[in-house]
Amino acid sequence: MRTLKYLLFTILGIIVLVLIAAAVLPNDFEAGSKIVINKPKNEVFDYVKLLRNQGNYDNWSHQDPQIQREYTGTDGQPGFTYTWKSDKVGDGKQVITEVDSSAGRIDMHIFFNGAEDASPTFMEVLPLSDNSSQVIWKVEGKMPYPFNLMSLFYDMNADFDAGLAHLKDILEK
Repeated sequence: MRTLKYLLFTILGIIVLVLIAAAVLPNDFEAGSKIVINKPKNEVFDYVKLLRNQGNYDNWSHQDPQIQREYTGTDGQPGFTYTWKSDKVGDGKQVITEVDSSAGRIDMHIFFNGAEDASPTFMEVLPLSDNSSQVIWKVEGKMPYPFNLMSLFYDMNADFDAGLAHLKDILEK
């Protein structure tokens, strides 16, 4: 009985420590990456502004080839919505909020797993030369307590790095 009591207090102590750690960690997150692609800015932007193309290069689609996708609206235009369902990477929705072709930037809101609060994200294509562009892809948002603890174990930057590497492979073929 004494051993069971110590085991119970140890488990409760670990749970309390985990909850305290989550209370101290920030709820805000930011992740992203950038890459140089040897293609002109307009060609790269014309590809990335279409959310239907995202499944070809984003790392999450590569993690779950069985992901279910739905699209509504006119792709590449504000209001276009991409919804996905996946047992492996979770469910979500992405909505284009602004497209600035001259600046080479598309802004979107992502809603993860039915969340009501949007996480703003963007992709920006900057010209480096006539045949070279830099692509920046970022997201920021809030992770509710105690799920913010996941930031200690999961690096979303790696997913953006992999996604942009896939994009580079596709566009430079």
